[in-house]
Amino acid sequence: MTRLISIVAGLAMLLSACSSDSGHVARKHFLWKVSDSNSSVFLLGSVHFADPSFYPLDSVIENAFKASSHLAVEVDVSNDSVVSEIATQSQKFAALEEGRTLSGILPDNVKGPLDSLCRSWNIPCENLDKLRPWAAAMTMLAVGIQFLGLDAELGIDVYFLQQAHAQGKGIIALETVEEQVAALAGMGANDSVGMYYLKSVLHEIGILDSMIAGYMEAWKAGDDSLFAATMEMEFSLGDKTDSLLEREIVERIYFSRNRKMAESISEFLKQDSCVFIVVGAAHLVGKEESVLELLRRRGYTVEKM
Repeated sequence: MTRLISIVAGLAMLLSACSSDSGHVARKHFLWKVSDSNSSVFLLGSVHFADPSFYPLDSVIENAFKASSHLAVEVDVSNDSVVSEIATQSQKFAALEEGRTLSGILPDNVKGPLDSLCRSWNIPCENLDKLRPWAAAMTMLAVGIQFLGLDAELGIDVYFLQQAHAQGKGIIALETVEEQVAALAGMGANDSVGMYYLKSVLHEIGILDSMIAGYMEAWKAGDDSLFAATMEMEFSLGDKTDSLLEREIVERIYFSRNRKMAESISEFLKQDSCVFIVVGAAHLVGKEESVLELLRRRGYTVEKM
């Protein structure tokens, strides 16, 4: 599910397996240990919207966090000034230029489905009319997720930010607010990309209940293959032009950010810093340029916990 919002990883010590004659195996988690010759960090995939069924977290995850000296997250949304800056930057880049409206620039095959969705959700269409296509897409996606009973305040990243404050751990931001907002706002420079993103989100909302169920099942079972397969449901719209636009969106939202995250994690290991890292699970799955794959290519040992 697209979002800067972006859903996974980290742990300190695996619980011992059940006895060999029990027929059971130790449960896996959306958690990895990344090591070099003399240090390690823990990488946990986050779902940014969750519900009470995710808690309490397994002791394997909690113990990894307790064993770490710092928490690293994409951005520190527990900091009021950071939240204020996110709002300021989002408003700055989300608005269309004076004289342009969303309804006026959208093609009929996007405008029609968007208008229908607004009516079914009792959202006045004019509420979106000053937004760029990418911002309208993010707004509708967030509303759809909330309709399914998920809450950003129960997200895995928010939970560990609360725990870091409670336990007195230092908090490290892997990205600046400007970088995170720019990953989406940059689509505003090319209307065709932003419109494709809105078109794909409208498709996604049509199957959102199935996608959310897949993400929840995958995260709770530590099944990164299922998580990746669920992500594949997002962009299934079709032709060669669409594939090029999809590639640009994936590069902007995931791959470019994954490379920066992998570089930061490499620095933690070089400094022998025991850090518990929480980033969106979508950054950790797939074989192309996921954070985990990039770390493997650098020669680090990546162990599923």
